[in-house]
Amino acid sequence: MTQKSRFSCPPIGGRLFIARHGETVFNAAKRLQGDNLHTPLTRVGFAQADAMGAALAKVLGHQPDLTLWASDTGRALQTLAVITEHLGLDWHDAGRDMRLAEIGMGCWGGRYYSDVVAEIGPIVSADMLLTPAPDGETYPQIADRVIGWLADHAAEPGDRLIIMHGISSRVLRGVLLGLPVHPVFGAPVAPGLPQGSVVMIADGREEIVVTGTGGGHA
Repeated sequence: MTQKSRFSCPPIGGRLFIARHGETVFNAAKRLQGDNLHTPLTRVGFAQADAMGAALAKVLGHQPDLTLWASDTGRALQTLAVITEHLGLDWHDAGRDMRLAEIGMGCWGGRYYSDVVAEIGPIVSADMLLTPAPDGETYPQIADRVIGWLADHAAEPGDRLIIMHGISSRVLRGVLLGLPVHPVFGAPVAPGLPQGSVVMIADGREEIVVTGTGGGHA
């Protein structure tokens, strides 16, 4: 099995709108949040969610036929709640799946970036990818779980809105777009986008719906 075939995904019908949650208190404090379940949005984060909702409403209209998905984290669900207000949908109808969660940061989770960097050196690459923690999750492991989620739902019809995270959404987008395996991190990874961004992927092509105003760190 080649690396590319390992990370291939089944054909997906409809459009996938993939959103990166708004800024959180951990982001503002420059802490590594990873798969931490509840790091609330800041006021800036709520404003970013508002902007995403307004942009999606222009594309999709009121009460669109849209399946809602989010990782089971507070920041993703808060972002979803604001977006669905704009769309006239009920966020309680959303499916939740931890396979959509952020990269697991192990012993680095919750720590300040600066403290970890002081111990081991830089942990963010030039293309804004986060070095896995010694006991953390790897990029191929992220790819395996998002591909598993895709496989479970590939046959479902219609458009989907998926609220995700910085690193995990880049891997999901990389898989959907059939991008080459990253030479360092070992999985397909799409270019980074700021917090508060939304892309639309259909037929293997990606369009940016809105570019957020947040930072790039996970």
